[in-house]
Amino acid sequence: MKNRLKVLRAERDWTQADLANALGVSRQTVNAIEKGKFDPSLPLAFKCARLFNLAIEEIFEDENH
Repeated sequence: MKNRLKVLRAERDWTQADLANALGVSRQTVNAIEKGKFDPSLPLAFKCARLFNLAIEEIFEDENH
């Protein structure tokens, strides 16, 4: 799944560890999501959306569409 997490994080000068702490996950999880190697759970996607004050669709994109 494509996502804009890396860009959104960089805009705020956050490290992967900063974002991981804000979301309650490991830095490795953030890294895997940013690289498209791991799709977040729905609750985690909602957490990301709330954190960045965006709709889920503005952060995550289904690669099949």
